[in-house]
Amino acid sequence: MCSSWPFQETRSNEESTDESEEDESEEEPKLKYERLSNGVTEILQKDAASCMTVHEKFLALGTHYGKVYLLDVQGNITQKFDVSPVKINQISLDESGEHMGVCSEDGKVQVFGLYSAEEFHETFDCPIKIVAVHPHFVRSHFKQFVTGGKKLLLYERGWMNRWKPSVLHEGEGNIRNVKWRGHLIAWANNMGVKILDMISKQRITNVPRDDISLRPDMYPCSLCWKDNLTLIIGWGNSVKICSVKERHASEMRDLPNRYVEIVFQFDTEFYISGLAPLCDQLVILSYVKEISEKTEVECCARPRLDIVQPLPESCEEISSDALTVRGFQENECRDYHLEYSEGESLFYIISPRDVVVAKERDQDDHIDWLLEKKKYEEALMAAEISQKTIKKHKILDIGLAYINHLVEKGEYDLAARKCQKILGKNTELWEFEVYKFKEIGQLKAISRYLPRRDPVLKPLIYEMVLHEFLESDYEGFATLIKEWPGDLYNNTIIVQAVVDHLKKDPQNRTLLRTLAELYTYDQRYGRALEIYLTLRHKDVFQLIHKHNLFSSIRDKIVLLMDFDSEKAVDMLLDNEDKISIDRVVEELENRPELQHVYLHKLFKRDHHKGQRYHEKQISLYAEYDRPNLLPFLRDSTHCPLEKALEICQQRNFVEETVYLLSRMGNSRSALKMIMEELHDVDKAIEFAKEQDDGELWEDLILYSIDKPPFITGLLNNIGTHVDPILLIHRIKEGMEIPNLRDSLVKILQDYNLQILLREGCKKILVADSLSLLKKMHRTQMKGVLVDEENICESCLSPILPSDASKSFSVVVFHCRHMFHRECLPVSNTVSSVQFCNICSAKHRGPGSAVLEMKK
Repeated sequence: MCSSWPFQETRSNEESTDESEEDESEEEPKLKYERLSNGVTEILQKDAASCMTVHEKFLALGTHYGKVYLLDVQGNITQKFDVSPVKINQISLDESGEHMGVCSEDGKVQVFGLYSAEEFHETFDCPIKIVAVHPHFVRSHFKQFVTGGKKLLLYERGWMNRWKPSVLHEGEGNIRNVKWRGHLIAWANNMGVKILDMISKQRITNVPRDDISLRPDMYPCSLCWKDNLTLIIGWGNSVKICSVKERHASEMRDLPNRYVEIVFQFDTEFYISGLAPLCDQLVILSYVKEISEKTEVECCARPRLDIVQPLPESCEEISSDALTVRGFQENECRDYHLEYSEGESLFYIISPRDVVVAKERDQDDHIDWLLEKKKYEEALMAAEISQKTIKKHKILDIGLAYINHLVEKGEYDLAARKCQKILGKNTELWEFEVYKFKEIGQLKAISRYLPRRDPVLKPLIYEMVLHEFLESDYEGFATLIKEWPGDLYNNTIIVQAVVDHLKKDPQNRTLLRTLAELYTYDQRYGRALEIYLTLRHKDVFQLIHKHNLFSSIRDKIVLLMDFDSEKAVDMLLDNEDKISIDRVVEELENRPELQHVYLHKLFKRDHHKGQRYHEKQISLYAEYDRPNLLPFLRDSTHCPLEKALEICQQRNFVEETVYLLSRMGNSRSALKMIMEELHDVDKAIEFAKEQDDGELWEDLILYSIDKPPFITGLLNNIGTHVDPILLIHRIKEGMEIPNLRDSLVKILQDYNLQILLREGCKKILVADSLSLLKKMHRTQMKGVLVDEENICESCLSPILPSDASKSFSVVVFHCRHMFHRECLPVSNTVSSVQFCNICSAKHRGPGSAVLEMKK
């Protein structure tokens, strides 16, 4: 079992100034930490960890008291080996995890099988710092391992299972570290790092140590193979990433067939205690020293685990965590180790008194951090995106926490809006949240977002919200009533509540309008209609149409007309089958101006429907709408002319009287009224033209003969209707007539125009006649087909004889009628037969029959 790791400080590579630490804490950690407990806790209470190696199946921990423990990933002890009474320096496992190599400070080296009796023991006369078994030691032809003290020795099992040692390197001080990967062995001594190719048995590189001032035993070299050809070296505060490459054949000569190229190189801020790859990034365990603020003496600080992005000559820090491991104040750089499990991206930080596991944070950890920072919106979004992979969190729980957070901050409207998405169709949670909002006095905030369909809450919830608005916000109450379906709440209860409030404020238009809507929901349309009419509300006509309330408005027609006569009339005329014309006219009897509006619109729609009221309409038009009186008299065929004439004469309506007189046949009186009342010669002339009566023209001339302006008007207009000479002869000599010359010129011009028109018409007529004559001639000159299907129009037998050898005589007229000559009657005239008897009997011309056939 692993315990959580709360003692951690994180800093970001984005920090560039000494601003507040709050900004630092906003950067999310890349790793999470747990202390390896259970059996490890028991071990480290009595002993101290000296080294550890990691396999994907288990862990192997070496201690200062010479013990080696096999642990599961939870830290439980599965096996224990008493190897030596002194410190274990190195543990090595092959890739299968079936063989282990151990070396200790007293010079002992053991390589043995964990699940077999295979074993090797050797004791040297000096401390052995390192041991590494071949990665494929489990195979018989790879039974090899190396040890390092003052020499780097390679042990190989040969004939008769005997182990044969050979020296790979010596003379440059103690071997401090060794890593075996594939066919390459990398080791570090006091001078630098070497790589040996086991296939060619050649050393292919030497990477010298940068800072020779550091003691190699206090600041050991860290080695790590990223893959089979990439070695990562960390020593002091320097990092090098080396790539093993094949040498081109042309370059070999006496050189190894491989060489090493340093692809990345950079320095770190602190001393390196361990390295591990993380994708294309590096994880670096650093030993830190700092100056104590109290004693001003350099002391050991908490170690740091950094994630960096290597660059060609530098690095970019991605994250940096300071770890509070047990006993960090007493540790040195050599006391820390970093091991990792390649398959799971697990990193183990080993110190004498503590083993800490670092792992990449998953989505649950990300959500934890967001919740800790109160970033609920982002946490909710992350949970929704990863809802299939998260194990620890539930979307609903995060959402409820988010709502509570918003409420605590006083953002009630946002909290209410989020309820729609978070609570969904869970009615119990909805009702719980509504009561919570009621307790804090914020029912109004959540009212806009309450579900109205699928799901529907208890009626009590909606009624509670409506009562809240009714007590403090009439407009808000009215809005909810309009927006909410009427079946969400008990309509009777709400109606009674509104009625109670109206007793205190009976003229409140908002409450009255809302009460009308409630009555409408309750199908009490009559009451709703009364309120709408009282308020003169625009929805009254929509209510009538929608619910067919025409029977309820029979006695409210005047109110409707007073409210909006245009809409009322249109509605009444559109539904005259429900409210008859007679009923409307009767209701409007005491309001003649409204009666006129209704009857006028009726007449416009149909001149005959309201014919029984046309006599009444004459007075209505005369009283309220004279401009439409004359059009009414012209279009109506049902109004009594005598009654109309009487009314128009009483009111001295000249134009209407003139029209009625002319319509009744009294054209002379009409003309006289135009001349005497209107004194309008143009209108008189126009009237005479319309009547086209010679006697009227005579009366007009007699009336105008002593009035020079009238004579001018007549001279300008009568040229095409009356011979102007008749007027000119009657003009008294010496009478001064305005614009006489112009009038005479106009008469001559009109006469010339008439002559030109007649000549033009004559030319057109002659041309058309000639064209038709030519066309008839061409038609009659065409040949006529005579065959056995034709018959004699007289005897009705075939026109052609059955025996073609016999002589015969046939007469074919231009009208296409055919006769045997002997069947034609004998002409009494001297000339031969010229006309078809059939066409002559019908009094038709010789071409008419052809036209009939074409039809």
